Amino acid sequence: MPKLKTHKGAAKRFRLTASGKIKRGHSHARHILTKKTNKRKRQLDIDVLVADADHERVMSMLPYGRD
Repeated sequence: MPKLKTHKGAAKRFRLTASGKIKRGHSHARHILTKKTNKRKRQLDIDVLVADADHERVMSMLPYGRD
């Protein structure tokens, strides 16, 4: 079997936890921040887990797990 390629766009956006879950960041946190409330900006900075519905799709783009 040939080696599988990692989807480099996904590798930059997702990280695997030690237990195998996938963490992701939030969008809308990079610019045009003046109109956003402090609470909203603070919550956008917190990483969250990928939804169960998307878990298999993301895992297929990251075939070799943790880097």
